[in-house]
Amino acid sequence: MDDDKLGRFYEDLRRERQQSHRRYRDRALRILPHVCAVCGREFEGKKLRELTVHHKDHNHHNNPPDGSNWELLCIYCHDDIHERGDDAQWYAGCGSSRKDGSSGFKPFEGLDKLLRKVKAKKD
Repeated sequence: MDDDKLGRFYEDLRRERQQSHRRYRDRALRILPHVCAVCGREFEGKKLRELTVHHKDHNHHNNPPDGSNWELLCIYCHDDIHERGDDAQWYAGCGSSRKDGSSGFKPFEGLDKLLRKVKAKKD
């Protein structure tokens, strides 16, 4: 496949993805209340652009017409949910996974003992 055909292929793929996203977002905004499901903040007018569609099962291809796989989240809560998921995967070996989605990783655990050792060496 030459570069020109490949470029058109990727452009078509990108356009198709945007159209799909726009369709399920528009549908979600029609059937769900304009409230962030996490923080409870209400959105209207120009602020609606800060409301995102979160797929509960994290499968962006699962878009049932009744919206049962969606929840509306503000951009901040949406980022937070995905960051917690990323952290949990990243630190999977460092602690037990919890129901709240956190990894259980404690970056400062034992720091007080280490600081006491360092201070004792200085004295």
